[in-house]
Amino acid sequence: MSDFFHRVYAVVRNIPEGKVCSYGAIARFLGSGKSARVVGYAMNASHLLDVPAHRVVNRNGLLTGKHHFDGNTLMQDLLAEEGIEVSDNQIIDLQKHFWDPSDFLNPSDFEFVTPYIPQDRKT
Repeated sequence: MSDFFHRVYAVVRNIPEGKVCSYGAIARFLGSGKSARVVGYAMNASHLLDVPAHRVVNRNGLLTGKHHFDGNTLMQDLLAEEGIEVSDNQIIDLQKHFWDPSDFLNPSDFEFVTPYIPQDRKT
C-alpha cells in the first residue's frame, strides 16, 4: 500500500461523525489537487482497515463509493446513523455536513504517516 494511501487514511480518520468530505478536498489538502481519483482508489482499498470511508463522497455529495460497501445501502445507512440525510444517493444539504480538512488540520502533520495496522493484524 502506498504512502499516499496511508496519508489519505490518516486524514479520513479525522472526519468527525456527522460530517463528510470529498475526494478532491482530501487530495488538495495533501498537496495533490489533481489526485481525487487516487483518493477514491484508496477508499476502495480501505475496507479491511479502521477507516470511515462512508464519510467520503464526490464533490456534489453523491455516494459514488457505495458499490464498494457490503449491501446496496450500507454507505447510506451508516451516514443516516450519523444524522446525514441522503436521497437518491446524494447528501441532502451537503454544505451543512461538509468538512474541509484545510479548515481543521495542519498539512505538515500528514507529510509522513506511520502505516496503520489494525489491532487484530499486529504480530
